[in-house]
Amino acid sequence: MTNHSKKIVDSCSFFFCLILLMSAATDGSSCKGPCLQVSPHSGSMLGGADFTLLLHPDLQKADTVLCRFKGSVDTVGYVDGDGVGHCISPLLYETGWIPFELLINNVNKQRGKWLSVHHSKMDAAFKVTLVNATQWQYYGTPNTGGTLRMTWNSSLIRAESVDVELWGYEETGEPYSDSWVPGWQYLYSVGRAVPNNGAFSFVPSPAKDPHWRWEMGSIRVSPSSSTEGQSGVNALWSGAHALAWHLQQAFRDDSARWATDKCLSWDTAEEKLPDFLSEIPDCPCTLAQARADTGRYHTDYGCDIEKGSKCTYHPGAVHCVRAIQASPKYGAGQQCCYDSAGVQVLTGDSIGGSTPDRGHDWGAPPYVRPPRVPGLSHWRYDVLSFYYCCLWSDNCQYYFKHRPSSDCRAYRPPKAASVLGDPHFITFDGSTYTFNGRGEYQLLSSPDKGLFVQGRTGPVKLENGTLAKATQLTSVAMRENSSDIIEVRLSTDGSGVTHHPDTLQVLRNQEVLSFTEQSWMDLQDVFVFSGTPGNVTVMFASGAGVEVRARGVTMTTTILLPMEFANQTQGLLGRMNDEAGDDLVSSDGHIYDAGQSSSEELFGFGATWAIANESSLFTYDSAYLTDHYLHVSKHDPDFVPVFSPPEDPSDQLWSDMTRICFGDGASFCKYDTLVTGSLNTGNATISAVRTHMALANDLSPVVACGFLAAPARGEKQGSVYLEGSQVSFTCPSAHVLLGSPLRTCQDNGEWSGDITHCVSDNVEGIIVGCVMAAAALTTLLVAITLYNRKRKRARQEKQKGAVAFRQI
Repeated sequence: MTNHSKKIVDSCSFFFCLILLMSAATDGSSCKGPCLQVSPHSGSMLGGADFTLLLHPDLQKADTVLCRFKGSVDTVGYVDGDGVGHCISPLLYETGWIPFELLINNVNKQRGKWLSVHHSKMDAAFKVTLVNATQWQYYGTPNTGGTLRMTWNSSLIRAESVDVELWGYEETGEPYSDSWVPGWQYLYSVGRAVPNNGAFSFVPSPAKDPHWRWEMGSIRVSPSSSTEGQSGVNALWSGAHALAWHLQQAFRDDSARWATDKCLSWDTAEEKLPDFLSEIPDCPCTLAQARADTGRYHTDYGCDIEKGSKCTYHPGAVHCVRAIQASPKYGAGQQCCYDSAGVQVLTGDSIGGSTPDRGHDWGAPPYVRPPRVPGLSHWRYDVLSFYYCCLWSDNCQYYFKHRPSSDCRAYRPPKAASVLGDPHFITFDGSTYTFNGRGEYQLLSSPDKGLFVQGRTGPVKLENGTLAKATQLTSVAMRENSSDIIEVRLSTDGSGVTHHPDTLQVLRNQEVLSFTEQSWMDLQDVFVFSGTPGNVTVMFASGAGVEVRARGVTMTTTILLPMEFANQTQGLLGRMNDEAGDDLVSSDGHIYDAGQSSSEELFGFGATWAIANESSLFTYDSAYLTDHYLHVSKHDPDFVPVFSPPEDPSDQLWSDMTRICFGDGASFCKYDTLVTGSLNTGNATISAVRTHMALANDLSPVVACGFLAAPARGEKQGSVYLEGSQVSFTCPSAHVLLGSPLRTCQDNGEWSGDITHCVSDNVEGIIVGCVMAAAALTTLLVAITLYNRKRKRARQEKQKGAVAFRQI
């Protein structure tokens, strides 16, 4: 049993601990029994990371070390001069926690787990960097060439000299079948026995048969002591890229023609593959929505406004996001791009428009089945073809035929609720109230959706060291269906008081996660992103997102729910149904009015949502936590907060407070300032309220009317398709515009006016002549018909007269 597990057993009831340990034991990515600690604990899914085995020091230099990943993928390790064991991470086709077994002298010693990271999400310090990547990927097209350069962190390769190798990637077999498999293959070395000084350059030559058929791949740098192309060795990889510099002589002779042939072949092949467009989500309508909807969309690292908007594949865009979840059947992805005005860019208007992906860039379980391989399937089906059709030749119409932009007519933004300050609540439908209970509570419960978010509140420490008669959020734990349990908490000391400002700690299934090596983690049915120590975003398969932010010694939590959760929520954050009147429903069904109920009544409401040990998602890994939360009532009945803090307008604090506490959140700001005696606390609270209000505003629904194309042979002015926007149309000389020259997006989501066409003057004359001829013909036919009827009646009258004469 690990020390961590022993602490749990020593400090909690046996029954409750058994639940926790059984939960960890049934997790395929956790260890059964003692879990081996390794350093570093993560690396590129392409393999090659040399990691240390943190064992007791009883290994000998002659001992054999082997790590067996997923029960079948072996890499040979070694024992260094200090008696420390090492293993090498293998080449994998998936991301997330990968279990492995450690064998010493062919005897199974321990089990561990390794975090396999998307190769493009690795920090630059842990991969081979292609200097001037544009030169690499256009090499061989007109006006290109010269020397190619690369760099790497030489300390990560344990060798004095290295080989620089080219590896090719392909996916073979029948698409979307069990026979469709991914594969890397060593092609050749571009440098042998190169000094391991962290840099290499070369002038490439066109590839010879059969190597030229590989059109995408990566550079690998590995010790020259190993065999060329040997797998399972210490190595660093570049990101996957189009091998323009490696292609055959025909590409260099006429790259546009070569690429056009490839584009047309891709177009033919794509026609035979299943349609995936119908199962991917629509894009957010605006940049503000895209950046706010963090439960369903995440920044595309290739086009990030926070990092200078270097949007290589989307010129004209300043920011792109990707749908976090892959589509259920085909593992496809959605990408949405926006311009500097915050408007979505569509491929009908620009080569830089939003494009969906047959292979989600981040992959999708079961990963090893293309096109679900993280990053690589996306390159194979969506990026390389973009080079063929758009970057190496002028045939984007073929690419956009199969990768058209999604507009946002079906997009519905999520709704947000927040817990902030000491603590205050803003529900999904906008009700606001304060609940200063001390304990563990159900912030959100959605049994039908399987989503549960729990909050722990703790004491507020005053500047003089005493504790205030108020509490604050100190930890949030969450789970959706069979996902990992994620807990995000403030870093506290042994007394439960925060001692590391602006810092959050993240736990997965009661074990602390480290984000020092990567900011993004693919976990069991949940993603976690932590770009800075004080910001954590948790994203579930349903599209629900939880944002946790540390500001000083306070914590704010915001939950975003898609509209599929309407009428499916309960707890302290209310019922999400656009009816504020029934937001606050106690666990026994009593309805409270946030605006009319007293603070004492709302305190009673909050107490009903205390959780039970049997349903707790929290970790109790210290004596303080077990004494104050596990072995006592989940709602502390002895803690009575200040409901109405004393007000003294003559006090300097009151005067200073009025300067910062105004507008939305003023009452929350005043309460926190007066209870804690701290302007900083009040300022943090009102800042959190304003942040929430800005988020809610960014997520306001927008009416969209959909893309309008220019008429054939005509032009249009305007590329915004939201309510109130106008698009105008013109026709060239010698043509006449039929239909509406100006159309407006109306509040019902429909365009005003009629579809526009451009017709030539001659065509119009022919049409008018035909219409006149048709009218004349019709008149003639009517006259003939009337004449014939008149003659018929005359004959009938004549016949009647003859009969009458004979009768006489």
